[in-house]
Amino acid sequence: MRVVVYGAGAVGGVVGGMLQRQGHRVSLIARGRHLEAIRDHGLILERPGGREQLPVEAVEDPAALDWNEPAVVLLAVKGQDTDGALDSLCRVAPPGTPVVCAQNGVENERRVLRRFEHTYGMAVVCAATQLDPGVVQAHFSPVTGVLDLGRFPHGVDATATAVAEALTTAGFDAEARPDIMRWKYRKLLHNLANAVEVLCGPTERASELASRARAEGEVVLAAAGVEVASVQEDRDRRGRLLFGEAGVLSATESGAWRGGSTWQSVMRGGGVEVDYLNGEIVLLGRLHGVPTPVNAMLQRRTAELARSGQGPGRWAPEALLAEAEAEGARGD
Repeated sequence: MRVVVYGAGAVGGVVGGMLQRQGHRVSLIARGRHLEAIRDHGLILERPGGREQLPVEAVEDPAALDWNEPAVVLLAVKGQDTDGALDSLCRVAPPGTPVVCAQNGVENERRVLRRFEHTYGMAVVCAATQLDPGVVQAHFSPVTGVLDLGRFPHGVDATATAVAEALTTAGFDAEARPDIMRWKYRKLLHNLANAVEVLCGPTERASELASRARAEGEVVLAAAGVEVASVQEDRDRRGRLLFGEAGVLSATESGAWRGGSTWQSVMRGGGVEVDYLNGEIVLLGRLHGVPTPVNAMLQRRTAELARSGQGPGRWAPEALLAEAEAEGARGD
Protein backbone atom coordinates (compact mmCIF):
# COMPACT_ATOMS: atom_id res chain seq x y z
CA MET A 1 0.00 0.00 0.00
CA ARG A 2 1.17 3.54 -0.74
CA VAL A 3 0.47 5.89 2.14
CA VAL A 4 0.96 9.66 2.24
CA VAL A 5 1.12 10.86 5.84
CA TYR A 6 0.17 14.53 5.94
CA GLY A 7 1.49 15.69 9.31
CA ALA A 8 4.47 13.61 10.44
CA GLY A 9 4.34 14.62 14.10
CA ALA A 10 3.96 12.17 16.96
CA VAL A 11 1.07 10.00 15.72
CA GLY A 12 1.68 10.57 12.00
CA GLY A 13 5.38 9.89 12.35
CA VAL A 14 4.90 6.72 14.38
CA VAL A 15 2.23 5.33 12.05
CA GLY A 16 4.26 6.23 8.97
CA GLY A 17 7.41 4.75 10.44
CA MET A 18 5.74 1.50 11.43
CA LEU A 19 4.20 1.13 7.97
CA GLN A 20 7.53 1.92 6.30
CA ARG A 21 9.40 -0.73 8.26
CA GLN A 22 6.72 -3.25 7.26
CA GLY A 23 7.47 -2.63 3.59
CA HIS A 24 4.74 -0.19 2.61
CA ARG A 25 5.70 2.82 0.50
CA VAL A 26 5.36 5.85 2.76
CA SER A 27 5.74 9.55 2.02
CA LEU A 28 5.77 12.05 4.88
CA ILE A 29 4.65 15.66 4.63
CA ALA A 30 6.33 17.64 7.38
CA ARG A 31 7.74 21.11 7.95
CA GLY A 32 10.50 23.11 9.61
CA ARG A 33 13.37 21.54 11.50
CA HIS A 34 11.52 18.24 11.73
CA LEU A 35 11.41 17.97 7.94
CA GLU A 36 15.07 18.96 7.60
CA ALA A 37 16.14 16.31 10.10
CA ILE A 38 14.16 13.57 8.33
CA ARG A 39 15.66 14.56 4.98
CA ASP A 40 19.18 14.62 6.40
CA HIS A 41 19.14 11.53 8.60
CA GLY A 42 15.92 9.63 7.93
CA LEU A 43 13.08 9.24 10.39
CA ILE A 44 14.25 8.06 13.80
CA LEU A 45 11.61 5.72 15.22
CA GLU A 46 12.06 4.89 18.88
CA ARG A 47 10.17 2.09 20.58
CA PRO A 48 10.68 0.47 23.97
CA GLY A 49 13.90 -1.47 23.60
CA GLY A 50 14.94 -0.18 20.20
CA ARG A 51 15.75 2.73 17.90
CA GLU A 52 15.62 2.56 14.10
CA GLN A 53 16.73 4.95 11.38
CA LEU A 54 14.26 4.68 8.53
CA PRO A 55 14.94 6.07 5.05
CA VAL A 56 11.59 7.59 4.12
CA GLU A 57 10.54 10.15 1.55
CA ALA A 58 9.77 13.50 3.17
CA VAL A 59 8.51 16.70 1.54
CA GLU A 60 7.04 20.02 2.60
CA ASP A 61 4.28 20.22 0.01
CA PRO A 62 2.17 17.44 -1.54
CA ALA A 63 2.91 18.98 -4.96
CA ALA A 64 6.39 17.45 -4.65
CA LEU A 65 4.95 13.92 -4.70
CA ASP A 66 3.98 11.72 -7.64
CA TRP A 67 0.19 11.36 -7.61
CA ASN A 68 0.01 9.11 -10.68
CA GLU A 69 0.29 6.10 -8.38
CA PRO A 70 -2.80 5.61 -6.17
CA ALA A 71 -2.30 6.48 -2.52
CA VAL A 72 -4.19 6.63 0.74
CA VAL A 73 -3.74 9.92 2.58
CA LEU A 74 -3.44 9.71 6.35
CA LEU A 75 -4.31 13.19 7.57
CA ALA A 76 -2.56 13.69 10.91
CA VAL A 77 -2.34 17.47 11.28
CA LYS A 78 -4.01 19.31 14.16
CA GLY A 79 -7.54 20.55 13.59
CA GLN A 80 -6.49 24.16 13.11
CA ASP A 81 -4.29 23.08 10.18
CA THR A 82 -6.84 20.92 8.36
CA ASP A 83 -8.10 23.55 5.93
CA GLY A 84 -4.59 24.51 4.84
CA ALA A 85 -3.70 20.86 4.30
CA LEU A 86 -6.85 20.32 2.24
CA ASP A 87 -6.09 23.37 0.11
CA SER A 88 -2.69 21.90 -0.74
CA LEU A 89 -4.05 18.40 -1.34
CA CYS A 90 -6.84 19.55 -3.63
CA ARG A 91 -4.32 21.12 -6.00
CA VAL A 92 -2.61 17.81 -6.76
CA ALA A 93 -4.41 14.73 -5.38
CA PRO A 94 -7.02 13.05 -7.60
CA PRO A 95 -10.58 13.62 -6.32
CA GLY A 96 -11.02 9.89 -5.72
CA THR A 97 -8.12 9.77 -3.23
CA PRO A 98 -9.12 8.20 0.09
CA VAL A 99 -8.40 10.51 3.04
CA VAL A 100 -8.28 9.05 6.56
CA CYS A 101 -8.64 11.56 9.42
CA ALA A 102 -6.22 10.28 12.06
CA GLN A 103 -7.04 13.34 14.16
CA ASN A 104 -8.64 14.31 17.43
CA GLY A 105 -12.05 15.92 17.38
CA VAL A 106 -15.08 15.22 15.23
CA GLU A 107 -15.17 18.17 12.82
CA ASN A 108 -12.31 17.22 10.49
CA GLU A 109 -14.28 14.55 8.67
CA ARG A 110 -17.00 17.02 7.68
CA ARG A 111 -14.39 19.42 6.32
CA VAL A 112 -12.64 16.68 4.36
CA LEU A 113 -15.88 15.31 2.91
CA ARG A 114 -16.52 18.69 1.28
CA ARG A 115 -13.37 18.09 -0.79
CA PHE A 116 -12.92 14.31 -1.02
CA GLU A 117 -15.74 11.81 -1.50
CA HIS A 118 -13.88 8.93 0.12
CA THR A 119 -13.46 10.21 3.67
CA TYR A 120 -12.70 8.04 6.70
CA GLY A 121 -12.57 8.65 10.41
CA MET A 122 -9.94 7.07 12.63
CA ALA A 123 -10.13 6.80 16.41
CA VAL A 124 -6.51 7.04 17.54
CA VAL A 125 -5.26 5.61 20.82
CA CYS A 126 -1.48 5.78 20.65
CA ALA A 127 0.96 7.17 23.21
CA ALA A 128 3.45 8.89 20.93
CA THR A 129 5.88 11.78 21.33
CA GLN A 130 7.51 14.19 18.90
CA LEU A 131 9.57 16.86 20.61
CA ASP A 132 13.00 16.50 18.99
CA PRO A 133 13.39 17.15 15.23
CA GLY A 134 13.46 13.95 13.20
CA VAL A 135 12.59 11.72 16.17
CA VAL A 136 9.25 10.10 17.00
CA GLN A 137 8.65 7.89 20.02
CA ALA A 138 6.11 5.08 20.36
CA HIS A 139 5.64 4.24 24.02
CA PHE A 140 3.23 1.29 24.02
CA SER A 141 4.37 -2.29 23.54
CA PRO A 142 3.93 -4.91 22.31
CA VAL A 143 0.90 -3.32 20.61
CA THR A 144 1.83 0.17 19.39
CA GLY A 145 -1.72 1.51 19.52
CA VAL A 146 -5.38 1.01 18.68
CA LEU A 147 -6.34 2.59 15.34
CA ASP A 148 -9.91 1.76 14.39
CA LEU A 149 -11.36 3.36 11.27
CA GLY A 150 -14.40 3.46 9.03
CA ARG A 151 -16.07 5.49 6.32
CA PHE A 152 -17.56 8.82 7.22
CA PRO A 153 -20.32 9.22 8.16
CA HIS A 154 -20.72 5.45 8.45
CA GLY A 155 -19.92 2.18 6.75
CA VAL A 156 -17.01 -0.09 5.87
CA ASP A 157 -15.56 -0.68 2.42
CA ALA A 158 -12.56 -2.40 0.85
CA THR A 159 -10.28 0.58 1.54
CA ALA A 160 -11.12 0.68 5.25
CA THR A 161 -10.53 -3.06 5.50
CA ALA A 162 -7.22 -2.87 3.62
CA VAL A 163 -5.93 0.00 5.76
CA ALA A 164 -6.92 -1.83 8.96
CA GLU A 165 -5.10 -4.96 7.76
CA ALA A 166 -1.97 -2.97 6.87
CA LEU A 167 -1.93 -1.29 10.28
CA THR A 168 -2.42 -4.59 12.08
CA THR A 169 0.49 -6.24 10.30
CA ALA A 170 2.60 -3.15 11.10
CA GLY A 171 2.13 -3.59 14.85
CA PHE A 172 -1.13 -1.85 15.69
CA ASP A 173 -4.51 -3.24 16.63
CA ALA A 174 -6.93 -1.94 14.02
CA GLU A 175 -10.51 -2.78 13.10
CA ALA A 176 -12.72 -1.48 10.32
CA ARG A 177 -15.91 -0.23 11.99
CA PRO A 178 -19.19 0.90 10.41
CA ASP A 179 -19.90 3.25 13.34
CA ILE A 180 -16.52 4.95 13.72
CA MET A 181 -17.94 8.31 14.80
CA ARG A 182 -19.48 6.77 17.93
CA TRP A 183 -15.92 5.93 18.93
CA LYS A 184 -14.53 9.30 17.92
CA TYR A 185 -17.07 11.06 20.14
CA ARG A 186 -15.93 8.90 23.06
CA LYS A 187 -12.35 9.87 22.25
CA LEU A 188 -13.45 13.52 22.17
CA LEU A 189 -14.66 13.19 25.75
CA HIS A 190 -11.24 11.82 26.75
CA ASN A 191 -9.54 14.69 24.93
CA LEU A 192 -11.39 17.32 26.96
CA ALA A 193 -8.72 16.71 29.61
CA ASN A 194 -5.98 17.77 27.18
CA ALA A 195 -6.58 21.39 28.19
CA VAL A 196 -6.30 20.47 31.87
CA GLU A 197 -3.00 18.75 31.11
CA VAL A 198 -1.69 21.90 29.42
CA LEU A 199 -2.86 24.32 32.09
CA CYS A 200 -2.20 22.26 35.21
CA GLY A 201 0.21 19.47 34.23
CA PRO A 202 -0.24 15.87 33.04
CA THR A 203 -0.86 14.54 36.56
CA GLU A 204 -4.12 16.51 36.72
CA ARG A 205 -5.90 14.56 33.96
CA ALA A 206 -7.73 12.74 36.77
CA SER A 207 -8.60 15.92 38.69
CA GLU A 208 -12.09 17.15 39.55
CA LEU A 209 -11.62 19.85 36.90
CA ALA A 210 -11.14 17.22 34.19
CA SER A 211 -14.07 15.18 35.50
CA ARG A 212 -16.33 18.21 35.36
CA ALA A 213 -15.27 18.95 31.78
CA ARG A 214 -16.12 15.39 30.73
CA ALA A 215 -19.43 15.48 32.64
CA GLU A 216 -20.41 18.63 30.74
CA GLY A 217 -19.48 16.86 27.54
CA GLU A 218 -21.66 13.86 28.31
CA VAL A 219 -24.67 16.09 29.01
CA VAL A 220 -24.14 18.14 25.86
CA LEU A 221 -23.76 15.12 23.56
CA ALA A 222 -26.91 13.59 25.03
CA ALA A 223 -28.83 16.83 24.49
CA ALA A 224 -27.58 16.95 20.89
CA GLY A 225 -28.70 13.37 20.29
CA VAL A 226 -25.18 12.22 19.45
CA GLU A 227 -24.51 8.50 19.67
CA VAL A 228 -21.38 7.77 21.71
CA ALA A 229 -19.61 4.50 22.42
CA SER A 230 -20.19 3.65 26.07
CA VAL A 231 -17.52 3.76 28.74
CA GLN A 232 -17.69 -0.02 28.97
CA GLU A 233 -17.32 -0.48 25.22
CA ASP A 234 -14.31 1.81 25.26
CA ARG A 235 -12.75 0.00 28.21
CA ASP A 236 -13.30 -3.38 26.63
CA ARG A 237 -11.81 -2.27 23.30
CA ARG A 238 -8.60 -0.68 24.45
CA GLY A 239 -8.17 -1.30 28.16
CA ARG A 240 -6.53 -4.71 28.14
CA LEU A 241 -4.39 -4.00 25.10
CA LEU A 242 -2.97 -0.69 26.28
CA PHE A 243 -3.34 -0.56 30.04
CA GLY A 244 -3.53 -4.18 31.18
CA GLU A 245 -1.49 -7.33 30.95
CA ALA A 246 -1.20 -7.15 27.15
CA GLY A 247 0.15 -3.60 27.00
CA VAL A 248 2.93 -1.67 28.72
CA LEU A 249 3.66 2.06 28.63
CA SER A 250 7.43 2.49 28.61
CA ALA A 251 10.16 5.04 28.02
CA THR A 252 12.26 5.02 24.88
CA GLU A 253 15.84 6.15 24.38
CA SER A 254 14.81 9.83 24.33
CA GLY A 255 12.73 9.52 27.49
CA ALA A 256 9.31 8.72 28.88
CA TRP A 257 5.91 9.78 27.62
CA ARG A 258 5.23 13.03 29.46
CA GLY A 259 2.04 14.42 27.94
CA GLY A 260 -0.47 14.20 25.16
CA SER A 261 -0.76 15.92 21.80
CA THR A 262 -1.93 19.33 23.03
CA TRP A 263 0.75 19.43 25.74
CA GLN A 264 3.39 18.60 23.12
CA SER A 265 2.11 21.37 20.85
CA VAL A 266 2.60 23.90 23.63
CA MET A 267 6.04 22.51 24.43
CA ARG A 268 7.03 22.98 20.76
CA GLY A 269 5.66 26.52 20.78
CA GLY A 270 2.90 25.76 18.30
CA GLY A 271 -0.83 26.36 18.14
CA VAL A 272 -3.41 24.19 19.89
CA GLU A 273 -6.56 22.47 18.63
CA VAL A 274 -8.62 23.32 21.70
CA ASP A 275 -11.32 24.98 19.55
CA TYR A 276 -12.06 21.53 18.09
CA LEU A 277 -11.99 19.70 21.44
CA ASN A 278 -13.42 21.72 24.35
CA GLY A 279 -14.69 24.18 21.74
CA GLU A 280 -16.78 21.44 20.13
CA ILE A 281 -18.61 20.91 23.44
CA VAL A 282 -19.05 24.67 23.85
CA LEU A 283 -20.49 24.93 20.34
CA LEU A 284 -22.96 22.08 20.83
CA GLY A 285 -23.90 23.43 24.25
CA ARG A 286 -24.77 26.82 22.77
CA LEU A 287 -26.71 25.20 19.94
CA HIS A 288 -28.77 23.09 22.34
CA GLY A 289 -29.10 25.42 25.32
CA VAL A 290 -26.74 23.57 27.69
CA PRO A 291 -24.32 25.65 29.81
CA THR A 292 -20.66 24.65 29.44
CA PRO A 293 -18.72 26.98 31.79
CA VAL A 294 -15.87 24.54 32.48
CA ASN A 295 -15.14 23.76 28.83
CA ALA A 296 -15.53 27.41 27.81
CA MET A 297 -12.99 28.44 30.45
CA LEU A 298 -10.58 25.66 29.46
CA GLN A 299 -10.89 26.63 25.79
CA ARG A 300 -10.14 30.28 26.50
CA ARG A 301 -7.32 29.74 29.01
CA THR A 302 -5.54 27.16 26.85
CA ALA A 303 -5.62 29.41 23.80
CA GLU A 304 -4.29 32.30 25.89
CA LEU A 305 -1.46 30.15 27.22
CA ALA A 306 -0.49 28.97 23.75
CA ARG A 307 -0.45 32.55 22.43
CA SER A 308 1.70 33.71 25.35
CA GLY A 309 4.52 31.33 24.42
CA GLN A 310 4.88 30.28 28.07
CA GLY A 311 5.24 26.67 29.08
CA PRO A 312 2.42 24.44 30.36
CA GLY A 313 1.46 23.68 33.92
CA ARG A 314 0.97 27.17 35.40
CA TRP A 315 -2.42 26.77 37.08
CA ALA A 316 -3.90 24.94 40.05
CA PRO A 317 -6.99 22.97 38.94
CA GLU A 318 -8.95 24.16 41.98
CA ALA A 319 -8.43 27.79 40.97
CA LEU A 320 -9.58 27.16 37.42
CA LEU A 321 -12.63 25.25 38.60
CA ALA A 322 -13.56 28.14 40.90
CA GLU A 323 -13.15 30.53 37.97
CA ALA A 324 -15.44 28.42 35.77
CA GLU A 325 -18.06 28.18 38.53
CA ALA A 326 -18.00 31.95 39.04
CA GLU A 327 -18.38 32.58 35.32
CA GLY A 328 -21.18 30.04 35.14
CA ALA A 329 -23.01 31.76 38.00
CA ARG A 330 -22.77 35.07 36.13
CA GLY A 331 -24.05 33.43 32.98
CA ASP A 332 -20.82 34.15 31.01
